[in-house]
Amino acid sequence: MELITVTDWVGYAAMATVLISFLMKKVNNLRMVNSVGCLLFVIYGFMLNPLSYPIVITNTAIFLINIYYLVLKKR
Repeated sequence: MELITVTDWVGYAAMATVLISFLMKKVNNLRMVNSVGCLLFVIYGFMLNPLSYPIVITNTAIFLINIYYLVLKKR
C-alpha cells in the first residue's frame, strides 16, 4: 500500500480549495478562497520533483490577478 506524501496532501488541499472557491456566490469571496488555493498550488509546484513551472507560473499569475481585483480595483 502506497502512503500519501506531504506533497500529495498539499496538492489535494490546493485542488479542494480551488473547487470550493467556485461555490462562492460573491465574487470577492471566490477570489479570496481561490487565492488561497493558488498559493497552495504554487507551494505544490515547488514541492514536486522536478519543479513544475507550468503549475507555479499559472497559479502565480491567477493569484496576482485576484489580488489586483481584490485590492487595487477596490479604490
